[in-house]
Amino acid sequence: MSAKLINGNALSKILRAEVAQRAAALTARGTQPGLAVLLVGENPASQVYVRNKIKACEDNGLYSLHEQHPAEMSEAALLQRIAELNADPRIHGILVQLPLPAHIDSHKVIEAIAPEKDVDGFHVANAGALMTGQPRFQPCTP
Repeated sequence: MSAKLINGNALSKILRAEVAQRAAALTARGTQPGLAVLLVGENPASQVYVRNKIKACEDNGLYSLHEQHPAEMSEAALLQRIAELNADPRIHGILVQLPLPAHIDSHKVIEAIAPEKDVDGFHVANAGALMTGQPRFQPCTP
C-alpha cells in the first residue's frame, strides 16, 4: 500500500458543505440537529477547541449549546447535567471536553452520556461498535 497525501483543508470544506446540506434538510423537516458542548474549568487549549466547535455548528446550520462550568463543579452536578441533556430532545449530540479536573472521573462522565448522543464515540458501546466495524459515530480523532 502506498501513502496517499490528503489535503485536510479541502476535505474539511467538502465535509462541512455536506453537513450543512444535511442539517438544512433535517431542519426543513422540523428537526434542527443540536450539539451540547460542556467545558469544565479554564484550560486555554480546550476553550479554543470548544469555541471552534461552536463556530462550526453556527456556520453549518446546527443548534449549539455551550456551557462553561467552573473547575470546582462537582462530579455529581456534571453527571446530573448530562442526564438532563440526554433527555433533551433538542440535543442530538453531547460532547464533554476533556481533560476534566482531577476530582471528576472522566470514565464515569463518558459512560453517563447516552451512546446515541456520544459524538466523540468514547462510550464503551460506541468504542465496541467501532472495533467491530459498526460505528454509530466515527470519532474525528484517529
